[in-house]
Order: sequence, then structure tokens, then C-alpha cells
Amino acid sequence: MPTRREQLLDAAIEVIGGGGIRALTHRAVDAAAGLPAGSASNLYRTRDALVDGVVERFAERERANWEAIAAEVVPTTPAELAEVLTRFARLSTGPQRSLTLARYAILLEAAIRPALRARLLATGARVNAWAMNWMRASGSADPARDAPIIMNHWTGIMLHQLAMPDLAFDPSAQVLQLVHAVLTPEAWS
Repeated sequence: MPTRREQLLDAAIEVIGGGGIRALTHRAVDAAAGLPAGSASNLYRTRDALVDGVVERFAERERANWEAIAAEVVPTTPAELAEVLTRFARLSTGPQRSLTLARYAILLEAAIRPALRARLLATGARVNAWAMNWMRASGSADPARDAPIIMNHWTGIMLHQLAMPDLAFDPSAQVLQLVHAVLTPEAWS
């Protein structure tokens, strides 16, 4: 059973995921959570405090999603890494679509709010560590070089699917080709 805080922040994520960052108001969160007016403002006095709470909550939820996948498989080959990234892309653009849309909306907000940018960098550190470990385990000779190349491209695939949904979305071939190109040492010769 989610706590009231989690209920409010999950509702805020849905509000942002459905209407963008401008849709985020205390009143909209109360309505989305099905709670009495004033509930969100009792916990988060300002909109900035509410946004900070949302950043913490979506980081918790994304970490839980990554941990669920990481508990099932640790990729040890480029093909396995591509499979894991494809699974996570499908999860993020399907059942977790609102969460992912909220993350992108907040990332855009971070472009004009340096304090928010710093919070996002801190909350993303654990996911970045997994990406580096997965690159290393999958055969990368230089995870610090390879992780940003693969993850930034993967992020673009996700953004494209979110912006222009394709019911037949299957990034597996593209992700596999990318991972092989980046992790195969001959590709850098």
C-alpha cells in the first residue's frame, strides 16, 4: 500500500506525463490522486518543492525498474546487453510511459534550472553505474567511452517512440546493431 507521499508523487508523475511540466499544480495533483484539496500543498508547500519530490519519486521508481531487470539478468555479451536495453525500452515506452514522459519533461526543465539539473545528476548516478558495469560485463574495453554512446542513442530511440508512437515498436535490431558496433573492438580501428 503506497504512503500518502507516494500516492501524491505518483499522481504528480501522471500529471506531468499526461500534460507536461506546466500542468503540474497542487490542485491537479490532488485531483489525480483522488485526495482532498490541499493535500499536496500540505506536504509540498511550493511548486519547486513538489518538483523536487517528483524527482526523488521517479528516481525511486526508475531504480526499482532497473533493479528488477538487473535481478533477472546481468548481460555478459553484446547480444544480451542489447536484449536488456530493448526490454527496458519497451517497459519505458509502454507500461511505464507516464513515468518516462515525466522524466523527459523534467529533464527539459533542468535546462533552465541548474539546481534541478544537479539533483537529476545525483539521482541518476546509480543507473549510470549499472550502465558502466553492464558495458564492462558485455565486453567493452572502454566503458566510460561506450556507455554514453549507447545510452544516449538508446535515449533517442525512446524519445522518438514517446513523441511518435509506433504500435509495432521493436528497437531490437537497431539496438543490437548499435551495441555490436560500439563494443566490438574492430569497429574502432
